[in-house]
Amino acid sequence: MKGVLSLALAALLSVGQAATLPSQAVLSGTCCPGAVWSPDSRGLLFLDGPPARAATGIYQVGAGGGAVTRRFSSVAFFSPLLRWAVRPGAGDTTTLERLSDSRRFTLPTRGADVTWNRTETRLAFARSDTTGNFDRRLTRVYVADVFGAPRQVATLYGGSVSGWVNDQTLLLSGKAQPGARDRELFTLDVRSGARRSLGQALSFRGVSLSLDGAWVVYYVAFDSQARNGLWLRPTAGGAARKLDAFGSYRWRDAGRLLLIPLRPDGSPHQLREYRVKEATWRTLGDLGDQVRQGDWSVSPDGQRMAYLSARDGNLRVLKLP
Repeated sequence: MKGVLSLALAALLSVGQAATLPSQAVLSGTCCPGAVWSPDSRGLLFLDGPPARAATGIYQVGAGGGAVTRRFSSVAFFSPLLRWAVRPGAGDTTTLERLSDSRRFTLPTRGADVTWNRTETRLAFARSDTTGNFDRRLTRVYVADVFGAPRQVATLYGGSVSGWVNDQTLLLSGKAQPGARDRELFTLDVRSGARRSLGQALSFRGVSLSLDGAWVVYYVAFDSQARNGLWLRPTAGGAARKLDAFGSYRWRDAGRLLLIPLRPDGSPHQLREYRVKEATWRTLGDLGDQVRQGDWSVSPDGQRMAYLSARDGNLRVLKLP
């Protein structure tokens, strides 16, 4: 009986009284929303300038805090591996610069960023009409190898590029006709043109591919009861899983999804982890704080999490269990 009571108490504590995860402020003064991790997971990059810094630029601070240094003197869209700077220009033209040798080429992205494959040797971008209801706007999707000419691979209405499943397969969402009610989430082989439908809904929100491209997570709202909710689906085809949760989520690695459940009562945010292979949840702990405006990220190595504190506006880092 004593063992049963101990297990019951442990289960109660894991759900209702999760231990607080210790965190450290690495930046203070509410300066730095939208900080992102460096590719090596050793630091965080953020945009800042006067009066806090002498000049506007992209700055970096270590994952454990310490000195702040300027990483880039110019502002641009930087690729995830920090190999490229994407610099919008006047009109349609955007210049892409390889940082290792300053070699450049241009694409007609109309000032938008591009979506890189994992090796940053190929990219995709979308060009949408600039007037009219978004649900009916024509969007053309293009792909290009670096230093190569763009090639159109798809036409959508009210659509977008969600990412690269692998080096030759895009994940897209959109409508086939402007008057259609539903959007389709599908993969597209950019070489053969083969498509695989993953689902239909009024809208797909928060679409996010796992790090290996094998899974996609998204949520559906304001649709039918059968469609609404948080969903996990294999990109190679197969049944979707409806996850019994709602909140803000990020991939920790190829097989683990982190989620911060919605807490409208203002209590500290909890951090939960879903293991895809086992189809199980566990609570990692609470933050002793709330995340401000969904501003949090996971380091590329899956070992740390950074978040903007709702309590004091500081950028904080914690080690993940």
